[in-house]
Amino acid sequence: MLTIQIILGVIIIACILLQTQDAGLGLWGGGGENYSTKRGLEKVIFYVTIIAVAGFVFLSLLSLATS
Repeated sequence: MLTIQIILGVIIIACILLQTQDAGLGLWGGGGENYSTKRGLEKVIFYVTIIAVAGFVFLSLLSLATS
């Protein structure tokens, strides 16, 4: 289970780094003035990030409950 958490952690880091910098809330220089919908690969990376985070949280709670 720990191995899967490590793999999910690496996937989460990679997906976050691959996302465009303009898509944030404007905390690191992303203006946020221009709203655009996610398309193509950007949308896939966004959904993979959400699924990986949900899996990571689920496995963390599961390992906490079993220990």
